[in-house]
Amino acid sequence: MKNWVWILVVVLVVAGVAYYFVKPKAEVGDIVIGVVAPISGEAATFGISTKQGVELAAEEWNANGGILGRKIFLKVADDKGDPTTAVSEATRLIEMEKVYAIVGTVMSKCSIPMSSVAQESKIPMISPTSTNPKVTIGKDFIFRACFLDPFQGTVGANFAYKNLGLKKVGVLYDIANDYTKGLAEFFQAQFVKLGGTIVAFEGHPAGVTDFHAQLTKIIAAGPELIYIPDYYNDAGLIAKQARALGFTGAFLGGDGWDSPDLVKIGGDAIEGGFYTNHFSKDDTRPIVQDFVNRFKAKFGTDPDALAALAYDAANVMFDAIKRAGSTDGTKIKDALKVAKFSAVSGVIQFDENGDPIKSAVIIEIKGGKHIYRATVEP
Repeated sequence: MKNWVWILVVVLVVAGVAYYFVKPKAEVGDIVIGVVAPISGEAATFGISTKQGVELAAEEWNANGGILGRKIFLKVADDKGDPTTAVSEATRLIEMEKVYAIVGTVMSKCSIPMSSVAQESKIPMISPTSTNPKVTIGKDFIFRACFLDPFQGTVGANFAYKNLGLKKVGVLYDIANDYTKGLAEFFQAQFVKLGGTIVAFEGHPAGVTDFHAQLTKIIAAGPELIYIPDYYNDAGLIAKQARALGFTGAFLGGDGWDSPDLVKIGGDAIEGGFYTNHFSKDDTRPIVQDFVNRFKAKFGTDPDALAALAYDAANVMFDAIKRAGSTDGTKIKDALKVAKFSAVSGVIQFDENGDPIKSAVIIEIKGGKHIYRATVEP
């Protein structure tokens, strides 16, 4: 009897391991779509939200018959927030997995080199959240679902100068990241144009956790606000260290702050901070609330802007394939160019560079929560 018990245990363990590691395969005729996101690494919460947004969109399309009578099958790749990995994963998806299109990736530093791979292969790609202008410029197969850094940086500067009434700002950003560097520069240009003064403009190396040297210089210059266009993990640490050094002013950032981990890391130090974003779950429009309810029913949590933009990007891509009536890359690209899609984050219609012109929202950290403050039109 004991031998039978052990045999049963072994069979169950082997079956469980097999189920965990053997991934489902696409069937002949499926429309295979690549999804690239940082599922692990410094921006893992962004990658998971992105993956969930695309999964929800694909599930809904498949429940309604798929595209052109064919099922959508997602091939998900983890770029780990690393540009080299993003390029290799995109190459693998195109050459080995034979994807028809790519949704991704999240970080501009990864999307910029990855977009060149997709462009050369004539595979349509839409990034949900990469805001640096370099992602799409000169690449007619590349699109995005989010507004750009020049607009976001300008909105941040306008909010600091006009809404908060501040005249002196210090800036601290990651010098190795195209996204943070771009936001810092666009914010600086607009704030100075308005009549404000950038009292300190400091960069820090990627991957560091000690910002005391840069913050000491910034705080000594007497800013009323510190603009931190870094991702949530760095922004939370910077806020804590700035408070420990005696800074009592305000903090402002970009959409890279949109993570529940921002408050977990920054704690009370980040309270009262603001950031520009693409979406708020508190937006009362029916299309937003319907999406929020469906997302929460599937994943058990409220969607963030990353999830909303990924959902929108996937829907725009699926709709383009449907309108193209084909999985041919050039035909899909042509369909994307004339898209006009009513999405959760706003109407998506692309300009000559594959970029949408959209509104932005201001989010405030209040009571440890991300609270909708205002909408800013382009």
